[in-house]
Amino acid sequence: MGDTLEFNEIYHESKGSWNDGRLRFSKQNVVYKSSKTGKVDNIPAAELSVATWRRVCLGYGIKLATSNGHVYKYDGFRDTDYERISEFFKANYKVELTEKDMCVKGWNWGTAKFSGPLLSFDVNDSSVFEIPLASVSQCATGKNEVTLEFHQNDDAEVSLMEVRFYVPPGPADEGADPVEAFAQNVRSKADVIQATGDAVCVFKELQCLTPRGRYDILIYPAFLHLHGKTFDYKIPYTTVLRLFLLPSKDQRQMFFVISLDPPIKQGQTRYHFLILHFSKEEELKLTLNMSEEEVEKRYEGKLSKNMSGSLYEMVSRVMKALVNRKITVPGNFQGNTPGAQCITCSYKAQSGLLYPLERGFIYVHKPPVHLRFEEISSVNFARGTTTTRSFDFEVETKQGNQFTFSSIEREEYGKLFDFVNAKKLHIKNRGFKEKAKNNEYSDSDDDQHDAYLERMKAEGKIREEGDGSNDSDEETDESFNPGEESDVAEEFDSNASQSDSGSGGDGSGDEGKKTAKAKVVKEKRERKPRKEKKQKDTNAPKRPMSSYMLWLNSSRERIKSENPGISITEISKKAGEMWKQIGKEDKEEWDGKAEEAKKTYEKAMKEYRESGGGSSTPAKKESKKKAGGKKEDKKRKSGEGEKEKEQGGNDSFKSREFISSEESSSDSERKKAKKAKGKPQSRDKESEEEEEEAMTTPPNSEVDSD
Repeated sequence: MGDTLEFNEIYHESKGSWNDGRLRFSKQNVVYKSSKTGKVDNIPAAELSVATWRRVCLGYGIKLATSNGHVYKYDGFRDTDYERISEFFKANYKVELTEKDMCVKGWNWGTAKFSGPLLSFDVNDSSVFEIPLASVSQCATGKNEVTLEFHQNDDAEVSLMEVRFYVPPGPADEGADPVEAFAQNVRSKADVIQATGDAVCVFKELQCLTPRGRYDILIYPAFLHLHGKTFDYKIPYTTVLRLFLLPSKDQRQMFFVISLDPPIKQGQTRYHFLILHFSKEEELKLTLNMSEEEVEKRYEGKLSKNMSGSLYEMVSRVMKALVNRKITVPGNFQGNTPGAQCITCSYKAQSGLLYPLERGFIYVHKPPVHLRFEEISSVNFARGTTTTRSFDFEVETKQGNQFTFSSIEREEYGKLFDFVNAKKLHIKNRGFKEKAKNNEYSDSDDDQHDAYLERMKAEGKIREEGDGSNDSDEETDESFNPGEESDVAEEFDSNASQSDSGSGGDGSGDEGKKTAKAKVVKEKRERKPRKEKKQKDTNAPKRPMSSYMLWLNSSRERIKSENPGISITEISKKAGEMWKQIGKEDKEEWDGKAEEAKKTYEKAMKEYRESGGGSSTPAKKESKKKAGGKKEDKKRKSGEGEKEKEQGGNDSFKSREFISSEESSSDSERKKAKKAKGKPQSRDKESEEEEEEAMTTPPNSEVDSD
């Protein structure tokens, strides 16, 4: 047997809500860590006195009692775990793990027993149910009745509001009232907040950011009392999870953050964090309302009767001693601003500060967010949506929640990336961001690098090169520029005489006229038709499917049978969820099948090309026709140019509008003439082929055919 036993998905009940976590038994102690809050229960092995194994709603559970009166209950074990745990307890803790059955008779009368922090209702020495007295918020008495009210938990789907006990009257000779005795036992262990006696100390008019306002804070031995003009809050120290002391970015202010579970309530609003705001310049002299001997005995030197210093130091010191929890401060992270240990950013349209801590991130102040590294699934660095001078920091948790901290200055990128990388958090876009770290976020105010603009330029350049290669047989068209003068001058423009001044008889005039005519023809020419899509060859081998598609095809019928009536879109969603949950070994098996299919496809494609596949497809025939059409157009254009040269010297002055209309009419006539010429040529070819056939046919062929 090993030195430790570990169990996952073990549940601990907290005010009606089940929180899962991990439980570990070791030789020195028993440790339970909640997955939701990160709270740790540490039970030293020497303090264990009783261990009970029993059947509960979530399988089997263990109830551990300590010598100092605390009771811990953990559920979610299997029946087969009993032997392992029992042997471990005997060998290491010298404690017997006893089995105890719960009473399931359903009787509503029995005996109430107070055992430490639990109220147990028993029938025939078997427990029916147990009530943790720490969950009791109010205890009221009536005639032969005691009413218990409970703290509510927002995470619980169903909450128990109250329980009433009927206490029968005792014998007349007994002077004690059984109802009052019952209530007194409940109040002694219940979490009923009663401001009895004087406060240990009082802090006047402290500025509170959450909930907003100024409050007087009265420090009592068991709870914290916030007294404001409108609202009052009483916060038991048992609900405090963590304490944070965070310096502001300007180094002149401090934030003291108190994490609460369950949160304090104001109507329908829940406050999981209490944030106090201090100025470093505020000083305070504090005197505790206790004697020096009592202070030394209760707080063991953590506090003294008379203290002085900064206001935030006094508050944090007192809270640390009373709550008995460590204060978390920022670690080694240093932002771009000298001395700043935080980053300015926005969360949900509110500006605040993000503090990278040694074990998590905390954002203050509206709304406050605390993210522990152990609950973070991945982080992502994203480009800002409004400007290139900032970026977004996205955090995704294992529960599927996403937190986006936006508008972070790009100068903070290098420090934040190095911090996240050093903490070994999973970065989604690591490859892209390591490149961007050197290029995109380089410290340059003169040259703003825009990756999106560069990509658009590159795509445009590739597109231009592609258009030039496709139209290499044709003449290039000139683009229309509204700011430039038109190549075709009006009849009464001053440029018209200049362009046609040399059109009398020399060669330069002919060239000028030819250029003008060619440009007019190009402007009137219709747009090129779009290229038709290449038709697929039905005989060509089909592309191989991916590993996911292979798995989906084999699992489709199983998904339909397990989910009758499921639609096609829901099948895809369900399959995607199932694919994510598949183990690594199974995925590697499907990847191997996909690789085999890929090799088979490549082999078949090679054989298909060697056999001349796709040489006579309709798409290729169509491309040949288009190529032939381009050559005919080119010949026609060259013929028109020669004809214009011959007629150029004898023409009198004419406007360019008249020239363009003549050109268009001559084009239509030439087309008709070309069509007319094409028909007899095709007949001549057919007749020539018939004559050749007749010459090559044997003389007896006609007799045989008859």
